[in-house]
Amino acid sequence: RESIIERSIRSVVKIKIHHIEYCLPERVITNADLAKENPEWDFSLIEPKTGIFSRHIADKSERASDLAVRAAERLLQKGDIDRNSIDTLIFCTQSPDFLLPTTACIIQDRLKLPVQTAAFDFNLGCSGYIYGLALGGALIKGGMSERVLLLCAETYSKYIAETDRTSRTIFGDGGAATILERSHNNQSVGPFVFGTDGSGKDKLIVRSSTVNNAKDDNSSSRLFIDGPGVFMFTMQRVPECVHSLLRKAKKTIDDVDLFVFHQASKVVIDNIIRILSLKESEVFRGYEKIGNTVSASIPIALKQAEEQHRLKSGDLVMLVGFGVGLSWGACLIQW
Repeated sequence: RESIIERSIRSVVKIKIHHIEYCLPERVITNADLAKENPEWDFSLIEPKTGIFSRHIADKSERASDLAVRAAERLLQKGDIDRNSIDTLIFCTQSPDFLLPTTACIIQDRLKLPVQTAAFDFNLGCSGYIYGLALGGALIKGGMSERVLLLCAETYSKYIAETDRTSRTIFGDGGAATILERSHNNQSVGPFVFGTDGSGKDKLIVRSSTVNNAKDDNSSSRLFIDGPGVFMFTMQRVPECVHSLLRKAKKTIDDVDLFVFHQASKVVIDNIIRILSLKESEVFRGYEKIGNTVSASIPIALKQAEEQHRLKSGDLVMLVGFGVGLSWGACLIQW
């Protein structure tokens, strides 16, 4: 049995985000491009709600693993990280390369990580980054890993019909890479809160099990989204999630320096701000040119916030993911 001393040592281990990088497909589709294809779409009504003016879309031959690998290679180079020091690879995606094998295994080989590396996928959407941070952190705290490479990448565009006005104007493709490791200073990740309501599974769904082979004449292989239903879920669960995490951390909303929500759309974040009575300066937005990149949206937004000097050492940051599942989660980061 684990001794009290062992439990105490394990409980004080802190986890930090060492580095983040991201990758977007080269192809950009603007609202003007969509308007040419669909002249009946009124972007004077659409843009004020989405706040999205362009998005990066994967080519037909480009897969989520390609975006993940490019983000990881950028991270290894810019973060000056020895790939041999990585002992765990976690890949969050809902658009895997194949039903099997596990895409993380393919990525391990492409990145030439050691064969001793543990590698696995997990299937979550907009809350996925929060879960990935928790999984990676738990492996390090439990002594099973020293350095975790957390990858999030999505190519939702492959599931979206060309005539789907709701989804095409919102979603973009992208990938992000994060290194997690032990913290030897005040940087830390946690605590966490999570939630699941599987009764809302039909509100965001692709019914077919076909992967990367969606066809226009097969509606079951296309993304269906119940926009009003997802919106109402978000307005209920996100404020509850925020307050739950603050109670758990014994913090107040004024203690948080920056909120990084899943980059769903302008109207969603506008209303979260309204319900929580937040200041605009306390909330990061980065969806205008890239759209909603699902599980990659939070790490991309974090990196954007760093690049825009919206983060400084010691800042307390709250990350909140929510969406398909229905699933949600939040955590605090001492930057």
